[in-house]
Amino acid sequence: MQEDIASYKAETAVSRSLYIRIITNLTFWVLIAIIAGVWLGSAAPATGVKMEIIGKTFIDIIKLFIAPIIFLTIVLGISGMDDLKKVGRIGVKSLLYFEVVSTISLAAGVLMALLIRPGKIDKSSLQIENASRYTSGAKEFDWLSFFMSNLTLQVLVAAIITGVLLNYSKHRLVVIGWLGQLSKIVFKALKYVMYLAPLGAFGGMAYTVGKFGLHTLVPLAKLMGTVYLTMAIFVFLVLGSILKYYKMSIVRFLRYIREELLLVLGTSSSESALPSIMMKLEKMGCSKSVVGLVIPTGYSFNLDGTSIYLSMSVIFIAQLYDVHLSIGEILTIIGILMVTSKGAAGVTGSGFIVLASTLTAVHKIPVEGLAFLLGVDKFMSEARAITNIIGNGVATIVIAKSEKEFHPPVEKPVEYTEETY
Repeated sequence: MQEDIASYKAETAVSRSLYIRIITNLTFWVLIAIIAGVWLGSAAPATGVKMEIIGKTFIDIIKLFIAPIIFLTIVLGISGMDDLKKVGRIGVKSLLYFEVVSTISLAAGVLMALLIRPGKIDKSSLQIENASRYTSGAKEFDWLSFFMSNLTLQVLVAAIITGVLLNYSKHRLVVIGWLGQLSKIVFKALKYVMYLAPLGAFGGMAYTVGKFGLHTLVPLAKLMGTVYLTMAIFVFLVLGSILKYYKMSIVRFLRYIREELLLVLGTSSSESALPSIMMKLEKMGCSKSVVGLVIPTGYSFNLDGTSIYLSMSVIFIAQLYDVHLSIGEILTIIGILMVTSKGAAGVTGSGFIVLASTLTAVHKIPVEGLAFLLGVDKFMSEARAITNIIGNGVATIVIAKSEKEFHPPVEKPVEYTEETY
C-alpha cells in the first residue's frame, strides 16, 4: 500500500513537472499563437487583417534592440581581442563563406525548378496581382544605395571602427566596463520583450491568412511545394553536411533554436529573431566577437532562403511563358543574382524589385510574370526567413570553429557540447 502511494506521488510529481515545463515554455505559446492566427484568419478574414498592427508592433519593438545589440556585441568583442588582424581575417572568411554558400543556394533553386518544372501549369487559372510598383522600381544594383538603406550594415561598420579605436584608447577598460553594464541591461530588457513573442506570431499569421487567404495557395501549390522542398533539402543536405564536417548535428541545432524558428514562422521576418539568435549562439559557445561580426553581416550578404526563392522564381516565370533558356543563359541568371540578390535585404518588397531587375537584365523573360507570384509570396516568405536564419546560424558556428572561437560552457555540457550536437 505504501509502495503504491509512493509510486502515485512520484507519477503525480512527474506529471506536474511536465505540465509546468509546457505551460512556461515560450515555444509552446508561440505555436499555439500561430495555430490561433491561422484559425482567425480563415474564420474571420476581416478581423485577421486587423491583427496586422499587433504583429507589426512586436517587430517594431524588436527592431529597436537590433542596432544597440549589434553595436555593443561587436565593440565588446573586438575590444576584447588581442589580435586585431583576427578581426579582418574573420570578416574576409565570412564574406568568402557567404558567397560560396549563396552560390550553391542559387544553383539549388535553378536545379530544382528545372527538375520539378513548377511553371508548367495553366496560367489562365492563376490570380493576377498588380506588379507595377515593383517593375517600375527595377534598376541596376547600386552598392551605395544598398549601404545607405541598410541600417544593420551601417551599425556594423560603425561598431567595427569603434571597437578598433577603443583598443588604442588609454580609457579602454573603463569604457568596456560601462558598455558591459549597458549590454546586460539591453539583453535583460530584451528577455522581457520576448514574452510578447506569441502576440507577435499571432498578429503576423492572422494578418497573412486573413489578407491573402489559404485558397490562393491552390493554383500555385506546385511552386509552393517546390520552394519548401528545395529549402528543406538545402538545410538538411547542404547545411547539415557542413555542420557534420564540424562534428555537429543539424537536427539538434534546429531543436536548440526552435523558439527562434517558430517566431520567424509566425512573423515572416528573420529580423524578429536576430537579437535572440545572437544570444543563443553565444550561450552555445561561439565567441562574442564572431557572433557580432558574422550574424549582422550575414543578414545582409548570406540570404540562402532568399537566393533559392529568387533563382527558382526566375525559372518559374520562364516556364510559365514557355521561354526556353540555354545553359549559358541560366548561368548568366545565376551570375546576375549573385550581385542583385544582395539588395534583397532589409527592405519590404525588395525581393520583387530584385526579380524585376534580373528579368530586365535577361531581356528574354516577361517582367509582368511577377504578377502571378504576388498572391502567394507572403506564404513563402516564412520559408525564406527560416532558411536565412538557419544559414546564418550555421555560418557563425563554422567561422567560430575554424577560428577556434567555439567554447561550449562547461557548466552545461549535456546541452552545449560537441557530443550533444
